[in-house]
Amino acid sequence: MSQFVSSIEPNVIDDEMVQKAIEEKCPEDLGDLARREIINWKVVKELQLSFKSILQIDNLWPLENLTKLQLDNNIIEKIEGLQSLVHLVWLDLSFNNIEVIEGLDTLVKLQDLSLYSNRISKIEHMDTLQELQIFSIGKNNLTILEDVVCLRRLKSLRTLNLSGNPFCREEHYTLFVVAHLPNLVYLDFKLVRDSTRKAAALKYQDLTKPLEEEEARVLALQETQEAKQKELEYHQTAFVEYLNGSFLFDSLYADDREAAKLAFLPGQKNLDSVVTYKEEFVSVCGNLFNYGLEEYEKREAEVSKFYKRYHEILAVNQEESRRIISDFESRKQRRLDEVCQAGSGNLAECEGAQGKEEIHQLWDALMTLEALVSNDLEELLQDFKRSIDVIASTFTENFQVIYPFHTFSLTMFCTFNQCRDLEKEYHKKLVKIVIATQEKLDMDPFDESLPEDVQKLFEDKKTIVNIINTAHSVRLRKIDKRESDMLCNTYRWQISETEKAFQNESDRNRTCIRKILCFINTLQKELDNTVILKPKE
Repeated sequence: MSQFVSSIEPNVIDDEMVQKAIEEKCPEDLGDLARREIINWKVVKELQLSFKSILQIDNLWPLENLTKLQLDNNIIEKIEGLQSLVHLVWLDLSFNNIEVIEGLDTLVKLQDLSLYSNRISKIEHMDTLQELQIFSIGKNNLTILEDVVCLRRLKSLRTLNLSGNPFCREEHYTLFVVAHLPNLVYLDFKLVRDSTRKAAALKYQDLTKPLEEEEARVLALQETQEAKQKELEYHQTAFVEYLNGSFLFDSLYADDREAAKLAFLPGQKNLDSVVTYKEEFVSVCGNLFNYGLEEYEKREAEVSKFYKRYHEILAVNQEESRRIISDFESRKQRRLDEVCQAGSGNLAECEGAQGKEEIHQLWDALMTLEALVSNDLEELLQDFKRSIDVIASTFTENFQVIYPFHTFSLTMFCTFNQCRDLEKEYHKKLVKIVIATQEKLDMDPFDESLPEDVQKLFEDKKTIVNIINTAHSVRLRKIDKRESDMLCNTYRWQISETEKAFQNESDRNRTCIRKILCFINTLQKELDNTVILKPKE
């Protein structure tokens, strides 16, 4: 094994080493070409660098599509330089001098990993390898059997080799591993029997049951978080994220330190305007949220209807194309039979000319059919664009207008102007309370009913008015920003959907014409290369 050979000259993986390894992998008849030209490393899927006296892993980043890498039987001391190999499925680092499991975080597609015969003393840093199925870490320096428990997080792991480690000599090693890794099928090259599973589960149930309960709790929490994230993404697609609940209202006061102080004002304490303001504001946001979801479903339905009709038109077109080509093939076969029977001479030449004419007619028929379907799809696209424009403009107008002129499906109409009006109304009430408090303090400067930090706000009437006016302006701008975001998102959707539809059709048309040209050229070559058999004398 290479780690015990002290007389070898250590190497670092360089371009020359990789190039040579790739050339050796090439078929013999491609060897000269590989040596003359620089191979495109991006197409390389497998690389073998075994027995190369490699000390350091480096210069592998161009091999971004590599799926299999063999670095066994070298003198590698550290796992490094692999972070760009994100498509790696199979990695062999056996028979090296590695001491720490590291540098594997980005290899999330890894299914087979061998670290056999190294100097590793701890199983760690493997949580991202969720697709790992086979793991060999035998003949290392693993002494703490409990370290195996961390492999429970690798739910795809089915084959594990730990043989040759110090902890394998412990009395109940096999039962401990099987109990804590119940999904294992093979352990140390042996099939895990059902009787072993039952014995292991019984012996270590006091240890595994708390683990299972904690994993169930973590899984439930994860599922809840994923559901919330999925719901948020749905709301973002509908442009109504954070309009349900009090998110927007709370954000208005998130950075307003003075608002908390003003809550101690006598008028504020007894006035229900704060509660009323918040309830009405949240209600308007809720209506906006529900309306946005309704409009999203309409948009999705319109897009779905368009593509359904689009594919129906194409299906009819393709069926007609197949019929035209089938008729042509039938005529061609009959013509070829006649040409073969005719042998050489004027008749054969006449049949050849007829073949060219039929190919030209086929060209005309297919191109005419493509022109007709293009016209039909262009009309469909224009109708789609008009529908999308109407949907987008109706949506934006409805949440912008002060008083809607048509009936909503909601019990209340909903606009951002309502949010602004509620903020303005509350601001007016707050100004009155502030002025009344200021007048009271002017008459009784020694009033101690207010906290000291609140009294400081009223040292100057102009100062306190400026403070609350500024805060009011900030809140209005936040409402404006949320409205602007919804407008921008709607506009981007409107543009992207229509552009995508038109671009798809343009690409389809070019591809179709290119296929027709290629098909016609192939037919013409076949006709030109047809061997006309002469009759036997």
